[in-house]
Amino acid sequence: MSKQLLFIIISFCIGTFTQAQTTGKHHLRHSKTTAVNENLPYDPNTPVYQGVLHLPGTLSIQSNQVAFDSRGPKMVIIQSDVPMADTCTFELKTSSGITVKGGKLKGPYSVDDWTYGAIYYRADFSDIQAPGIYHIRVWQKDHWYYSNYFTIGWEALARMTIPSILHYYRKQRANTPIEWKTDEHVKLYDKDQTVDMRGGWCDASGDVSKYFSHLAYANVMSPQQIPMVTWTLASVKEEIPNMLRSLGVKDSITSEALWGADYLMRALAPEGYFRMIVFSYFDKDPKARRVVGLLANSITDTNWECGWREGGGMAIAALARVSTWNIKGSFSAEAYLVAAEKAFDHLLAHNLQYEPNGKENIIDDYCALMAATELWKATGKSLYQDQARKRAANLEARMSPAGYFIANDSARPFWHAADAGLPVIALARYLSMEKDTVFRAPALATIKGALDYNLKVTSETGNPYGYARQTFLYKGKVQDGFFIPHDNETGWWWQGENARLASLATAALVGGRLVYPQMGGWGVSPALAEYASNQLSWIVGANPYSVCFLYQFGSYNVPYMHSNFGHGSERGGVSNGITGKEGNGDGSGIAFKTKFTDEEWRWTEQWIPHAAWFLQALAATAQEATQPSR
Repeated sequence: MSKQLLFIIISFCIGTFTQAQTTGKHHLRHSKTTAVNENLPYDPNTPVYQGVLHLPGTLSIQSNQVAFDSRGPKMVIIQSDVPMADTCTFELKTSSGITVKGGKLKGPYSVDDWTYGAIYYRADFSDIQAPGIYHIRVWQKDHWYYSNYFTIGWEALARMTIPSILHYYRKQRANTPIEWKTDEHVKLYDKDQTVDMRGGWCDASGDVSKYFSHLAYANVMSPQQIPMVTWTLASVKEEIPNMLRSLGVKDSITSEALWGADYLMRALAPEGYFRMIVFSYFDKDPKARRVVGLLANSITDTNWECGWREGGGMAIAALARVSTWNIKGSFSAEAYLVAAEKAFDHLLAHNLQYEPNGKENIIDDYCALMAATELWKATGKSLYQDQARKRAANLEARMSPAGYFIANDSARPFWHAADAGLPVIALARYLSMEKDTVFRAPALATIKGALDYNLKVTSETGNPYGYARQTFLYKGKVQDGFFIPHDNETGWWWQGENARLASLATAALVGGRLVYPQMGGWGVSPALAEYASNQLSWIVGANPYSVCFLYQFGSYNVPYMHSNFGHGSERGGVSNGITGKEGNGDGSGIAFKTKFTDEEWRWTEQWIPHAAWFLQALAATAQEATQPSR
């Protein structure tokens, strides 16, 4: 088959599937699984079964509800309340009813921490690459059970979803007339002084505030928000230009990256620091908005200066990266670079005074490494080379004998609800500049150690989904678990971790191409490819609740969430996701709720880091540089 004919077939399949999705209604539904007629007509918007965690007398097939890349691993999960026969098989069928593969189920597996008594199996059809629309069926107790339909095609998941993710960011822009007018003269916390903080993106489907980072006071948990989104958009634009061009969104992603960069420019104070937060206080009155520092429970203060880990490092990295483009937004390329260098110099001198505890930790290291690397690439200056090498060495020294990173100057393991893959990504980006083998060798060894540990900790217990597990400190004891501990340094914050999963998928692919390169597939070892695929599949439906967290894709979504100024849930946004059981301080158990004492946001709210990391992971699966190099 010629490449041209193959492309036409894939485009037709993906276009048909995307068009069908657009016309459907998407919301979360729960009911008991039932057997269905094997001649069920193809309709990707009508669920074949209604997903639940576990009900007696049921069998459910939990699948990626959107698409698989033909080159990547492809698996679905079967959950049953009784053991299935050793001879039980699955069939992979096209939407027209043709069986293209039969195979034996792998298992049984159990995850008693989640659902006692449930038995899990896996159906693996990774060898199928022919483009088309498929579903799985399994025979049990005199009935056929069917999965949702999904597409297989060349870069199918990326091609079907990236335009919608860019649509999501476009709709998240804080650019309604009232926001634009108010933020041009937003007040500094308790002062009459006003500053221009126009632009940026609303943080979440229920929060129109704008954050560089919203957990700075907790020191070791700071997520990277608007600056990381900006860097991601710039990175993806450079990594997969041919795909973006073929999708007709290259100009869109450029515009979105520059939109973010322009906000970073306005947030830069004359002194050289970035102002951290424009906070709405969840008030419908736009005049309530203030530039603030943020503590727990929406308590605000005057500590709005960003350190490396509070968004400053990633903001510098983003500005330095876009400064290399022969394009400008509201500012020139030269202005972006001048601002990045000014902010870098300022944090070299003042970072510790902006840190709540006066100490640096691993987040400072990987954010400063990103800043130094991008400035090194943009300028070639030895200052940034030296600083990048210093920060890389800091990260290397934080690797524990067990294989996980140490977050602080004590014994706390590094875990993160959003950016768990960022240490590896930062080292990989650094290695794109570093040519000296004396410095490359320890960085490569650190990436290898981190990826090896991710695979090890994930496989050490029953885990049919391949969900990325982690190591954390809880009540003075180092332990492993699926979900972040709810009792943590923030005092209140825990939520679904889809950003963490996508960040680790990105790290597995980007880092894996450096330390476990392999021709074919996604350019990494089979173990890392499967690990990455499992995280993406979980986000788009292959999870115990059969929820596709990518909004308006798949068969089951979370309910719509609205916010002020006309913002709310948008197609292409990614919701928080699944957590440990509420009330379990160590994050054990499992929970997903659409209503819970006004705290359903922990599971259902869209958040800009989720979509950014999902976008990065998609770009990594489709990376156009197919020849990995150490």
